[in-house]
Amino acid sequence: MTLKAIALNATLKSSGGEPSSTGRMLSLIAAAMAKAGVKTETIRLAGFNIKPGVTSDEGDGDEWPGIRQKILDADIIVLGSPIWMGQPDSISKRVLERMDAFFDETDDEGRMVSYGKVAAVAVVGNEDGAHHVSAELYQGLNDVGFTLAPNAVAYWVGEAMGSTNFVDLPKVPEAVQKTVDMLARNTVHLAKLMKDNPYPGEK
Repeated sequence: MTLKAIALNATLKSSGGEPSSTGRMLSLIAAAMAKAGVKTETIRLAGFNIKPGVTSDEGDGDEWPGIRQKILDADIIVLGSPIWMGQPDSISKRVLERMDAFFDETDDEGRMVSYGKVAAVAVVGNEDGAHHVSAELYQGLNDVGFTLAPNAVAYWVGEAMGSTNFVDLPKVPEAVQKTVDMLARNTVHLAKLMKDNPYPGEK
């Protein structure tokens, strides 16, 4: 069984493809899932015009519909967010706001278009808040129909107000790699189960 994943990089860095810590974490997760045969496409969201709103298409110039389709074509979604002021960043919040439309986008049995898809979370930052950020993203993703496996978050938090970013580390800490591997293992396992056993509908 071949599974597809989409990694949404919500870094605030959009210019020139500058390396981001969020991107590094997502690449580690993609590499870990690749060992189980999962192909991952990464989208750097800051490079797209994702308009504010809660529908699947906010009109002229909105690039969300194309991203939305990639999400729906995938079996796994990994949402990566940096920590800003102890919170998920504005781009990850906008993604969740746009997926609010899933509440009204259901099949004949009342199941949201996201049902059966598995989500995971990646968080990086130079301040406290990794658990808070993951809790917010977990709840948001679950609200809009995604299923999350146990230990479905990988994170790194550097020294508070420090100057070293995750992307600058010469070596990935062993504890981080361990959580990445666990996230990948559990998420892929759950995605396979969900593909063969869809949620029941209203009928």
